[in-house]
Amino acid sequence: MFFHVGVGLLATIFKPAMIVYFLVVVAYFLYRIFVLPNKQREVLIAASYMVGAEVFFRMTKAYFLYETGKYMVIVYILIGMLYQGFKRSSLTYFIYFLLLLPGVYIAFLNTEFNDRFRQDILFNLSGPLCLTIAAMYCFGRTVTLKELFTFLNFLVYPIISMTLYIYFYNIDIRDVVTGTASTSATSGGYGPNQVATILGLGVFILYSRFLIPYKNKLVHLVMMFLLLAFAHRAIITFSRGGVYVSAAMIAVFTGVFYLVASIRKKFVLTYRVIAVVGACLAIWTFSVLQTDGLIANRYANKDALGREKEDVTTGRARLINADFQAFAENPVFGIGVGRSKHFYEERLNIEIPSHNEVSRLFSEHGALGILALLILLCAPIFSKTQGRKNIYFLPFIIFWILTIAHSSMRIAAPAFIYGLSLLNIEYNEKKPTVHRQQAIEEG
Repeated sequence: MFFHVGVGLLATIFKPAMIVYFLVVVAYFLYRIFVLPNKQREVLIAASYMVGAEVFFRMTKAYFLYETGKYMVIVYILIGMLYQGFKRSSLTYFIYFLLLLPGVYIAFLNTEFNDRFRQDILFNLSGPLCLTIAAMYCFGRTVTLKELFTFLNFLVYPIISMTLYIYFYNIDIRDVVTGTASTSATSGGYGPNQVATILGLGVFILYSRFLIPYKNKLVHLVMMFLLLAFAHRAIITFSRGGVYVSAAMIAVFTGVFYLVASIRKKFVLTYRVIAVVGACLAIWTFSVLQTDGLIANRYANKDALGREKEDVTTGRARLINADFQAFAENPVFGIGVGRSKHFYEERLNIEIPSHNEVSRLFSEHGALGILALLILLCAPIFSKTQGRKNIYFLPFIIFWILTIAHSSMRIAAPAFIYGLSLLNIEYNEKKPTVHRQQAIEEG
């Protein structure tokens, strides 16, 4: 934790150092995967860290390519597949990806083949490819609860660095907040939607560890302080999507935890939830005062003068309607990968990409996109019917579907978290066998 505080300070003082840090991170996790014996553990640790660091590396210009975060998650997991293979039943997700490929040909028929075409294809399919690889690797695998907590810790560590960097990027919020629109000025100079999404994920992970405390009391106290910091900066981005998704995950996880808890733990849970509500009110009050009430207007769908806005979706509803219009005109194969933004420009005179991966599947892939979506929705349910246990299953699925509905698949987080939802968790960790114990001692 303190190491990543140092990384955040280094990024604040000398941002170009993050290029070197990124290269060191890549090499470090490759070393761990190739050298350490537990390949599954190391692969998921490496992928988790890259998912948590992706937005931070983007905002500090550490990447050479915009989609590097997704590419590295894919590379780490592919190495794991080379060592361990994958379940034959996970090929369902390969079919999902195959259903998206005809859209590339349709786009090719309607677009000039150049570098821009290549970039559009890579941008729009890198997310689905990342999901396919993550899902195929995780499907049917078993990890202990302790291992899952390790993965989530490694996802949180770079968010610590990012949060510190954001705090120092603009120390006085009042100097940069002039309206109720989401702003990069309070998001480390980067896209507030992506920043709020990854901060919201960090909030949920640390909230789950508030209910299932860290064994070390000092670590627990520091992490709970960071929970408050994550929540505060997520709100201050003025991007509501990531905050709402985090709140939905927290509500569902609390309900699931309450159902499986014993009577005594239910009482403890009640007190902790009351404490969380009090902390939320304190953070909200501080944020309202810090922004002179503008953040309250934002969540009330009002402008800086307190006038109610007509569209609570900030233009997303028009894009979704356009996607369904494109589907109605091209119901079988859709209009082609990456073509939705051109459709918006022609019909709405709006030059922005889709914010909604679900409606984009309809418009760009047609009926094949619907089949692909059904696979993603039904496969996790099938995995649950096979007796696999995962207390994070519902919150992770909620994060995936709600995030791609408001932020598409711009970052690797929804794809990888979807994969983690497919893991089977072993709650009663067995003692290692003699051979395994010998391997642990030697390695």
